[in-house]
Amino acid sequence: MSEKRHIFPLMKRYYLILLLALIGFSSYAQTADTARYIKTATGYLMVLRQGDDVFKEIEKLATAEKIPSANFTGMGFVNAKFGFFDFKTKEYKPKDFKEVELASMNGSIAWQKGQPSLHVHGVVTDASFKAFGGHLLSATVSTGSLEITVIVHDKKLERKMEEPLGANVLQLQ
Repeated sequence: MSEKRHIFPLMKRYYLILLLALIGFSSYAQTADTARYIKTATGYLMVLRQGDDVFKEIEKLATAEKIPSANFTGMGFVNAKFGFFDFKTKEYKPKDFKEVELASMNGSIAWQKGQPSLHVHGVVTDASFKAFGGHLLSATVSTGSLEITVIVHDKKLERKMEEPLGANVLQLQ
């Protein structure tokens, strides 16, 4: 009898763990299969979800749809890394912001060495309504989602490193 008492709680735990694993896998599978963008009259509408890498998803869109160049805007919830460009060192001074609202994101898509090249700026706000902004180095969707409107241009544009600036600049040729 005492043996049964010990087995049943273990079996309950086992089934609970199995159930939680299945629920987690089901949530992952739904997220993995969820469309990230649709075509619109002017370009694309993207909806990214928690955990999505914003830059990687935009780059995947540009590559998959062979976007020659574009501008985009967005809003939602992110974990963001901003950088302030130091002209003396030619490097960005980074600063991270966790679980903030992306009040505005603006950027462009061009190409450099056969790969999509993004230039992105944004403004985020925290729970106390303080705003921070500048050049976005990276962003992932935190809670909720992130909506991005991509407006496609008909000309393929490239970025090239320009000196003495030490930065990639959009070329209009």
